[in-house]
Amino acid sequence: MADQKKQVTKVNQLRPLDTGLNLTVKVVSAKMVAQRGRNQGRFSECLVGDETGIIIFSARNDQVDLAKEGNTLVLSNAKIDMFKGSMRLAVDRSGRVEVGVAASFSVDESNNLSLIEFERIDVVV
Repeated sequence: MADQKKQVTKVNQLRPLDTGLNLTVKVVSAKMVAQRGRNQGRFSECLVGDETGIIIFSARNDQVDLAKEGNTLVLSNAKIDMFKGSMRLAVDRSGRVEVGVAASFSVDESNNLSLIEFERIDVVV
């Protein structure tokens, strides 16, 4: 089972509330965000992407050290969170963030999925 190849998702295939995602992305930029309220640890918003597009990655605590500009990250069991109607890529406790080998692809910065605003529609049957 350990030899099974995980299906790798491309950034342009991401959809709201997706879970169980495996991606290889390159960090384009990263900035620390000040947390308000109680002490919730370190938090950084990073622009990450691959050859199909870019998205904001919410890095928390130890993930902040790995998500440095220029690093290639291998995200396992990632998910899409919604924040103010837009998508954010995140990895919680059940997932894993690792620094991978340098990416051989160039990032397509013209397709930013975090700029797409989604609206929730409830259908009553």
